[in-house]
Amino acid sequence: MASTSKVPPAPPRDARPTNPVDRYFKITERGSTISTEIRGGLVTFFTMSYIIVLNPIILGSVKDGTGQNLADFSTIAATTALVAGVLTILMGVVANFPLALATGLGLNAVVAFSIAALPGMTWADAMGIVVLEGLVILVLVLTGFRQAVFNAVPISIKTAISVGIGLFIAFIGFVDAGFVRIPPGLGTPVELGQNGSLSTWPVFVFVVGLVAMVILMVKKVRGAILIAIVGTTILAIIVEAVANVGGASADNPGGFKLNVPAIPDQVVAAPDFSLLGHFSLFGSIDKIGIVAVVLLVFSLLLADFFDTMGTMVAVGSEAGLLDEKGNPPRSQQILVVDSIAAAAGGAAGVSSNTSYIESAAGVGDGARTGFASVITGIAFLLATFLAPIVEIVPSEAAAPALVVVGFLMVTQVTGIDWKSYEVAIPAFFAIVLMPFTYSITAGIGAGVILYVILQVVIGNVRKLHPFMWLIAVLFVLYFIRGPLQTWIG
Repeated sequence: MASTSKVPPAPPRDARPTNPVDRYFKITERGSTISTEIRGGLVTFFTMSYIIVLNPIILGSVKDGTGQNLADFSTIAATTALVAGVLTILMGVVANFPLALATGLGLNAVVAFSIAALPGMTWADAMGIVVLEGLVILVLVLTGFRQAVFNAVPISIKTAISVGIGLFIAFIGFVDAGFVRIPPGLGTPVELGQNGSLSTWPVFVFVVGLVAMVILMVKKVRGAILIAIVGTTILAIIVEAVANVGGASADNPGGFKLNVPAIPDQVVAAPDFSLLGHFSLFGSIDKIGIVAVVLLVFSLLLADFFDTMGTMVAVGSEAGLLDEKGNPPRSQQILVVDSIAAAAGGAAGVSSNTSYIESAAGVGDGARTGFASVITGIAFLLATFLAPIVEIVPSEAAAPALVVVGFLMVTQVTGIDWKSYEVAIPAFFAIVLMPFTYSITAGIGAGVILYVILQVVIGNVRKLHPFMWLIAVLFVLYFIRGPLQTWIG
């Protein structure tokens, strides 16, 4: 990894830190300037600020096991921005690394569709499981276990996890937009649009938004995702004003999902942070039992476990900050902050927060220090006052971002050796089972178990790290948790 790292420009020989900020963040030492860090921090914010729109759509569109919604979209948006801002500033100050954090895409889908929706579960119970997962990860970081497990898992499985989550997110985007639907007759699992045809105005809005987003990205426009979401929302408002499409319902299946776009009454408002503290740490035990809770914490942990380590290495490589072993500076502090973020996101009721690969956009624009993260965090805090505008964004305008982010994650597929079947087959199962089973954990588990089995078959038992055996056994228990719960209960 270190051999592919970029080298930051060397500072002039007579360059000296000019102020306390420069000295603390080592801005001059890393070949940057305060103005460059400010610009890079803002680029990162505009590149990843789509999460302020997407997180409310993912979390706010699902009812929990008691039939209740988490909160209105503006409340989720304001809290999402608040937590992202505080944690990103913490990353900059504590770890001095140009890495921003926010609610994790994929992780929020797991919380919404696989945990909160369980019979009897409340959103507070689901967020309590997120907090537990974050605390467990923090312990694993402080004991060095997280690093050890990360090193034990082969690169092919790590890559497959990212690719599979990318496909899963893209699939959610297509479904949320109505581009892919479950057919009424159930002749096939899913179909294109309605009766195999793209025939509704909302789908038209989605297609235009997706094409626009792709074009902007190809043209390397900064903030392409956010620009496309804003532009597509404006288009949706015009379409609704002209065609009076209305909201989706049983009588109007071709209507806009979640939000019917319209010009808002207000754009700026005092943020509502009532979601803070909306969690029940052990409430889920009474609802689904201790065994199920342990397995759900484990599944979230696995989905969250490897993401940050891959992200910080990728961002560090882009910034030229990796050492000869391919590790970024202050990696332990980075992992500690990220672990705190997982628990903090659950405690705030907006799902696990994690490091964002979009931070590489700011690094590509020159950011080299944690001061850029401080700037990104401040921008997120200011965005809390703009939360009301989220309620006008239909899912058809935001869903293209899910598809595009999915594409970006799938591009890592070239890192898998597809000619080596003992490596490629486990990776393939990890990738395809995530969207096919609507479960990130199922994909990871299948990949790990198959990898261990095939390594045994070809005689590579001694090359298997002991942790891989442990992880495989735990996943076997996860897959049979239904019969296991019945047997124990």
